[in-house]
Amino acid sequence: MFSWLKRETKTEEVVENVLGELKKIYRSKLLPLEEHYNFHDFHSPKLEDSDFDAKPMILLVGQYSTGKTTFIRYLLERDFPGIRIGPEPTTDRFIAVMYDDKEGMIPGNALVVDPKKQFRPLEKYGNAFLNRFQCSHVPSPVLRAISIVDTPGILSGEKQRVDRGYDFTGVLEWFAERVDRIILLFDAHKLDISDEFRRSIEALRGHDDKIRIVLNKADMIDHQQLMRVYGALMWSLGKVLQTPEVARVYIGSFWDQPLRYDVNRRLFEDEEQDLFRDLQSLPRNAALRKLNDLIKRARLAKVHAYLIAELRKEMPQIFGKDSKKKELIKNLGTIYDRVCREHQVSIGDLPDIKKMQEVLANQDFTKFHSIKMPLLEVVDRMLSIDIARLMSMIPQEEMQLVSEPLVKGRLLSHKRIHMFPSNRRRLRNLRFT
Repeated sequence: MFSWLKRETKTEEVVENVLGELKKIYRSKLLPLEEHYNFHDFHSPKLEDSDFDAKPMILLVGQYSTGKTTFIRYLLERDFPGIRIGPEPTTDRFIAVMYDDKEGMIPGNALVVDPKKQFRPLEKYGNAFLNRFQCSHVPSPVLRAISIVDTPGILSGEKQRVDRGYDFTGVLEWFAERVDRIILLFDAHKLDISDEFRRSIEALRGHDDKIRIVLNKADMIDHQQLMRVYGALMWSLGKVLQTPEVARVYIGSFWDQPLRYDVNRRLFEDEEQDLFRDLQSLPRNAALRKLNDLIKRARLAKVHAYLIAELRKEMPQIFGKDSKKKELIKNLGTIYDRVCREHQVSIGDLPDIKKMQEVLANQDFTKFHSIKMPLLEVVDRMLSIDIARLMSMIPQEEMQLVSEPLVKGRLLSHKRIHMFPSNRRRLRNLRFT
């Protein structure tokens, strides 16, 4: 009856062991390659221990008044410091909602100097961003296992032309790289995708496996309108996401008020359970996700080393360095093709060419290093031996969420009952076939 207790203890031990090994492997084998080829100036800052130790994070993204803050309140079943809810763009800052025994709020400037938190690299976005960033501590049992990041409502129309004062899409990219889930929220009454929202979705590209799409406030329309709204949303997403696969959309109304149209109650409850089951799996799969992210980072670091070495090889020894630099940046696509051909690299592993050109414009090519095979060989051995060993440390049964069947509204597992008691109350009297 209580076999899940043993599974949970075992899972925590496995996660701690795997994360401890990941830290050692990163510092001793991947970090030297990154530092030698200035990887941190081009792509992502150096990983700290706090990046590995952080709880799974959920990032909420959407236009204003789509219910992002209400969604968090619905999960926590309580308010949190800094909460503001309204039909206008009320949330004007990034709010990291995290667990602590005492309720409180930490402003952004103090947050980025805390070595225990994983937000230190965000100081590069300056005071304009840090004044719009805070951490809200809440003693909620939900936050013992996960953290949630609320974002400013993405603007539309004339409002989106107002400069925020910081690189909004850059901040989104930073979070997207580190979070475990990205939830895109859409309002059933507001399906238009503004230019800023489109840029935000494009900033999340490359993290498609983390994205979940939610059509919120679906109880505000009847079943006939819902069918049309769902079709319109899929059409809009098809133009932005540009993927051949159909995106999975969760339909529901994520707040604590009675449903306006009750005809779709069964659909909303089933969709809600599917989404919460997915969120519930995050703590269990945290080690696997960090392992996967380190593999992606290692592959990018190798490709980056090949590119930098190729650029260094093309530079003249004495005269004409500036003109050659401009020529190489302009013809970077040719360099990409050569790297793919000589090193058997997939074109999909290469960084975005426009972003690379922008960063290269401010770099001194004479300080680039030529290829250093021992560093690359260490990373290759890391991927083929060390990572494979860590994968074997995660038992297959812990890589998949083992859930019990639904019986007369009983929820999926002890965590679900513990985390979402309001859902338990709502579903208690429902009948399931």
